[in-house]
Amino acid sequence: MATYFPPSELIINPDGSIFHLHVRPEQLADRIILVGDPGRVPLVASHFETCECDIQSREFHTITGTRKGKRITVVSTGIGCDNIDIVLNELDALANIDFGTRRENPVLRSLQLVRIGTCGGLQPDTPLCSFVCSEISIGFDGLLNFYGGRDAVCDLGLEQAFLTHMGWSGSTGIAHPYAIHADRELVERIAGEDMIRGITISAPGFFGPQGRELRIPLADPQQNAKIESFSYDGRRITNFEMESSAVAGLSRLLGHHATTVCMVIANRRAKEANANYKNSIDTLIETVLERL
Repeated sequence: MATYFPPSELIINPDGSIFHLHVRPEQLADRIILVGDPGRVPLVASHFETCECDIQSREFHTITGTRKGKRITVVSTGIGCDNIDIVLNELDALANIDFGTRRENPVLRSLQLVRIGTCGGLQPDTPLCSFVCSEISIGFDGLLNFYGGRDAVCDLGLEQAFLTHMGWSGSTGIAHPYAIHADRELVERIAGEDMIRGITISAPGFFGPQGRELRIPLADPQQNAKIESFSYDGRRITNFEMESSAVAGLSRLLGHHATTVCMVIANRRAKEANANYKNSIDTLIETVLERL
């Protein structure tokens, strides 16, 4: 018999919805857009012809509707891999656990998830407003290290090459980075011929972990220079963001298909930034919706 998930592990609200998202199983589509900013959910949903539900809980805002005959759910996650841990596990529970029996469904659903976000470019060919698709993500957050099967889904060769290049060892106190590939078919479909592809760093913070220095000195002032010079199997590290590793890693462990696409709003190498990017990101949203 399938494993029973007790109330302490799978928390279901009195209305039959999942604990944090407040979404019920029947309200979830198989195609899912993830965005960080709750305010970006209505922007994505403005491209829908119909709307089934509009649910808000904390930083999590969910709308399910249809566009050109495709049923799509858009969910805001907030910032960081810790929030992705909540969202991915709850989306999978909605798709693959019977809330009545608290047991895994006999037939599992495989979701398609695309995170649309913003990032900092790390190479000369990642200028402001360019679109980057994360073929591989390196997670500085350590999240996947808490899950069984982590080594089976990660690129261990890339991990070791990166650790050696950075000069990191167990004595640094930094969480062991994990390297995870996005879903190959989804990358090909979403990135097409007009997006930059490469390796993305998912950082557990916006300042020090991404090499930004304000009033606290960095532990390694050369961190970004080393990151920018790293290459593996012909790929370079193209950008910094804060969620793609957890999206790709948890999706792979759970049997879903996922990738991340971001618009570059800062080029760290050129020391340029565009804070007025919000109108431009709608082009990226339209592109992803068309290809999902």
